[in-house]
Amino acid sequence: MPFTELCIYQVQPQKAEEFETLMTEAKSFLEQQEGLLLLRFIKRGYHIDMEQIKEGLPPLQLKRIVKSVKYMLYQEFDTKESYGIAQKNLYNSYWKSIEKCLIVPHDKYLGEVLF
Repeated sequence: MPFTELCIYQVQPQKAEEFETLMTEAKSFLEQQEGLLLLRFIKRGYHIDMEQIKEGLPPLQLKRIVKSVKYMLYQEFDTKESYGIAQKNLYNSYWKSIEKCLIVPHDKYLGEVLF
């Protein structure tokens, strides 16, 4: 059963460009991790409320940055063990540079794929 991580990064607005460049550099490193099945990097740029959902309207684009620029990194691995090794490799390479761009430590949500 595949094992996944969804990582939420809250980046200082003045460091957003630096963070995106860093993650672009880290992409090829991340893609080389043994057991990696899927990798996605997303920048939050839209929001939706219940009224829009009820009406079937598309999400609205964010117009301003309030506190931070939010990013999500989704990784899917073949096993928990492959995931663990990949995290160690990331920690030993890009982790400190990533953390310097954040306003708070990143959140990790981990679990096995159900469907």
